[in-house]
Amino acid sequence: MPFIRLTKIEKRRVFSLLACLLLAVAAWLFMALNNKYIYVAKTVLVFKNEPTKRAFYPLQSDTIDLQVEGTGWQLLFARLRISPPSVNVNLSQLNSKDFIVFSDQLFNINRQLESTQKVISVKPDTLYFDFTKRVVKKVPVKLVDKLGFVKQYGIASEVMLNPKYVKVAGPTEELAKITFWPTDTLKLDKIQSSITTRVALQHSIHKNVSISPSSVEVKLPVDEFTEKTIEVPLKVINNKNYNSIRLYPKKVKVSFLVALSNYDQVDESFITATIDVDEWQILKHRQFTVKITEFPDYCKLVNVVPSKIDFIVEK
Repeated sequence: MPFIRLTKIEKRRVFSLLACLLLAVAAWLFMALNNKYIYVAKTVLVFKNEPTKRAFYPLQSDTIDLQVEGTGWQLLFARLRISPPSVNVNLSQLNSKDFIVFSDQLFNINRQLESTQKVISVKPDTLYFDFTKRVVKKVPVKLVDKLGFVKQYGIASEVMLNPKYVKVAGPTEELAKITFWPTDTLKLDKIQSSITTRVALQHSIHKNVSISPSSVEVKLPVDEFTEKTIEVPLKVINNKNYNSIRLYPKKVKVSFLVALSNYDQVDESFITATIDVDEWQILKHRQFTVKITEFPDYCKLVNVVPSKIDFIVEK
């Protein structure tokens, strides 16, 4: 198939025609994108000024559709980003009503948008809420942690939470199920010194239950641990017939890891070692098993010697 050969003049005319065509399309596109259009933008609701004496539960999703009047440029990029990312809704009317009408709040909603955007309407236009009696309850905070320590280091004493209790507000039937409130998981590794940090509380799974405050301060007292051994006298329990029981030996050696800062403080008064007479009377054992029934939380038990005790019952 023969090629069409153009002279230099004809080539210039073709290039000029194509350039004019591209300029015309670009000008038309620019003018079209500068025109106003109506488009839909999904956005998330953020509730403000919640009623203080009424617990509420939204009966619809917290995502709404905004019918927005904007330029073609905004319509072109509406799918690339959420615009606006969220909308604040004033709930103060819920002190006297059971619903919120968006058409009453269009002015405040438009103040939150870009100056070139304008909300025409909201779908759904009305938000309905389910109400129950609102009560407040104080519950302890439970630290959820995943801690890793350098060898020979650990928690030296009680972990301090500030505050220890939080206020939970919501319906009576929901609050009856709540006995504590967990934190987000505190993840730390290679710890070898005391740490003070702030941890957020877990979000409520119920929209009509709120907590205050939303975070707590956590103090982790960390110290190096060393081994200590002390002799602890044995305590006899369940001697219902008041038999005279001789133990061999009468004391056991308890070895444990203790923080250096607490080394001199921990003595035999912190530990209780017991033997249970039911082992002989009911289970017919020939030796008693030593059980540690009281032990400091901030120490780590290594072993008890001996773990089995010989005995003689004198009648």
